[in-house]
Amino acid sequence: MQLFDVVIAGGDIVGLALACGLEMAGLRVAVIEKRLPSTVWFNDNTDLFRVSAINAVTKTLLMYLDVWSVIKKMRVSSYHGIEVWSNDSFWRIQFSVKDQNPSYLGYIVENDVIRDVLWKKAVLLKNVSLLVPATIQKVIWGEDNVFVTLADQSMLTARLIVGADGVNSWLRTYANIPFIFWDYEQTALLATIRTKQSHEYIVRQVFDKKGILTFLPFINSHRCAIIWSQPTTEAVRRQQLHKDDFEKELSVAFNMRLGLCHLESDRVNIQLFGRYACHFSAQRLLLLGDAAYNTCLLGSQGMNLSLMNVAMLLGEIQYLSKEGKDFGQHCYLKNFERSCKYNSAIIFARMQGFCKLFDEKNPVKKLLRDLGLSLADRFPNVKPYIFSHVMGVFDVPDWLRKYRLNR
Repeated sequence: MQLFDVVIAGGDIVGLALACGLEMAGLRVAVIEKRLPSTVWFNDNTDLFRVSAINAVTKTLLMYLDVWSVIKKMRVSSYHGIEVWSNDSFWRIQFSVKDQNPSYLGYIVENDVIRDVLWKKAVLLKNVSLLVPATIQKVIWGEDNVFVTLADQSMLTARLIVGADGVNSWLRTYANIPFIFWDYEQTALLATIRTKQSHEYIVRQVFDKKGILTFLPFINSHRCAIIWSQPTTEAVRRQQLHKDDFEKELSVAFNMRLGLCHLESDRVNIQLFGRYACHFSAQRLLLLGDAAYNTCLLGSQGMNLSLMNVAMLLGEIQYLSKEGKDFGQHCYLKNFERSCKYNSAIIFARMQGFCKLFDEKNPVKKLLRDLGLSLADRFPNVKPYIFSHVMGVFDVPDWLRKYRLNR
């Protein structure tokens, strides 16, 4: 039987980031993953779908894990502005580094790049065991330890098992943790496109009555990833359109802001839904990332929330370990769960509230909304507050804040 401090189910970004951080704290970690990592990101291909807009604080965590310098050498693009508007009104909100002090607002990074760099980092760590391909067959929770049996009948024991195995979490199901499910009745169409005009490294997002269209700039000044959230029937129709017809609809929906748009990849549809586990923790069990909650966040911001929860957990376990306390005890895990639920609830409410602004059909309320947003773009004390949320400075754990200030 192999002995560890923490066993992590799931070797994607969340699980790998946690493993690297725990090893840095002197803990022995096992990561159980059923699939080998991708190696296609070395190629200059154009099928680049899954990207995230990571903020400055997420970058700081990746710096702490000593992987940011490698990630930055890949296809990473910093963005210097954000522009949001509505097709059916006159308001517009803009954020720019020119209005503040930083040289960037965040970075557009391919998810596969982050995962593969973290994987290569974990391979080099002597106290991280990557068990791949491997699947869990059985888990027994004891008072002082958790016992894990793999499909090949090998056995592990640890003080804590963490479920970071995604939206269809096997561990969450095995532990009989119920979850709330809701369907947005929308689908996100993802693709890579080339624009006639330079995107100027600005994230752009346009709302209309049926959905949200987001352009995320790549390092090439004429290439963007698009996320087009819309009713499922429309997404299916647009996925099947002839390339020329799709490009015309896309360019018009974007108000020709960057000129004609040309498709450079396949079109992929992803149905948008939400899942929220009723409990994130139990005795010697913790759910993290999409295994705990999964919802539709604007501007591909889900990565920031998940990695901030990783940072919170690292801080909590480091503190408990120094105090000689058993971090696998449910009483300590519940403290983390409360903080995690509070932060996610705040962000979900913020995003839902922003989307609700554009569902308003009452003409008077719509006028008041447009006037309010237009004033917010001009009022000097409002934009710095929103800017701070964009940068993520309100979500950073204390230990990571201190690390960031010392850099």
